[in-house]
Amino acid sequence: QVQLVESGGGSIQAGGSLRLSCVRSGRIASNTPMGWFRQAPGKEREFVAAISGTGGHTNLADSVKGRFTISRSNAKNAVYLQMNSLEPEDTAVYYCAARYGSEPSSQEGRYAYWGQGTQVTVSS
Repeated sequence: QVQLVESGGGSIQAGGSLRLSCVRSGRIASNTPMGWFRQAPGKEREFVAAISGTGGHTNLADSVKGRFTISRSNAKNAVYLQMNSLEPEDTAVYYCAARYGSEPSSQEGRYAYWGQGTQVTVSS
């Protein structure tokens, strides 16, 4: 069984920064590609960022480019999302996801495992 556990969410004022973490456990390779998605109230879940198994390739949604960074530590079985210059529009539940393969993907359907999510609330 594979588990993904997110942490680091919270409430913050616009312009601030948060760092989300996701730790994985269970029968899954340490170098599996990982992604972050988010779902705002009343909206569909959307892609935020993804990273390849080695960390050499990343993919970011246009809405977060220049503000968010995705990184990973395979030694710690963790993936991170550094979020800077946060805006009220970034308010959402953020989900960590893992997929088989080697390359990052922005497609939700390509991810096999999901965490429970962590809430991020940005006030103006």
